[in-house]
Amino acid sequence: MAVEKIKEFFKPYGMEDRVQEFGVSSATVELAAQALNCEPCRIAKTLSFLVDGHAVLIVAAGDAKIDNPKYKAQFGTKAKMLAPDQVEAMVGHAVGGVCPFGINEGVTVYLDESLKRFETVFPACGSGNSAIELTIKELEQCSGYTDWLDVCKGWAD
Repeated sequence: MAVEKIKEFFKPYGMEDRVQEFGVSSATVELAAQALNCEPCRIAKTLSFLVDGHAVLIVAAGDAKIDNPKYKAQFGTKAKMLAPDQVEAMVGHAVGGVCPFGINEGVTVYLDESLKRFETVFPACGSGNSAIELTIKELEQCSGYTDWLDVCKGWAD
C-alpha cells in the first residue's frame, strides 16, 4: 500500500505518525483542502514533467500554475506533463498521490518559490487520500530536492 511505503520513508525522520489518511479523497487540491480544512493554497501539489526523457517533479503551492515562459527558460524545453499512465511507472506513485517522498531513483525534485510564503504546507503521501503537514525546512529535508525554482504564476497576484 502506497501510504505504508511513505510511513516507512518517514520513520528515519521520526515523522511516520504524522502521515494522515482520510475517509474521503484528497486527490486534487480542492479535495485535499476540504479533507484538511485548510486553504487550497497551502496544499503542496507535486506536478510531474518529462524533461529529456526523465521524470521531474515540481512541488508548488495549490494556487500556483506553471508559467510556460519561466518553465522553458529554466529547463530549455516546453512544459510537458507526464501522461497519467507514465506517472506511476516513472515516479513511483499514482496520479492523485504523487509526492516527493519514496520516489523512484533518477527522479529530480524541485521546490517552487510559491511555497516559501507558508510556515507549513500539506503534500500528499503516496495515495489519493493522504497528506502530511510539514514546515518548509522539513519539506526541504525530506524531499531530497535539487533546488528552489520560480516557474509558477498566479499565486503572487
